[in-house]
Amino acid sequence: MTVRTDPHLALVRPVAPRAPGCEECLAMRSPWVHLRLCLTCGHVGCCDSSPNRHARRHAAADGHPIVASLEPGEDWRWCFVHEAFV
Repeated sequence: MTVRTDPHLALVRPVAPRAPGCEECLAMRSPWVHLRLCLTCGHVGCCDSSPNRHARRHAAADGHPIVASLEPGEDWRWCFVHEAFV
């Protein structure tokens, strides 16, 4: 895993998850594969392996590019803009 310094890290804030699952999938009653936490606002979205890719959609729509995995045992952050671990 390559970790790099990313200028978007300045957008990272202390956040808590806003929902127990993907916010949009819960509203649609749609399944997801893995969960991602927006580190700017706490939005919970589904991963790119999920049918709806809500974490990526949120990042693009709201300009919040850094997410962290919400999966047990995973401790990583990803920048959608640079397509890289940060």
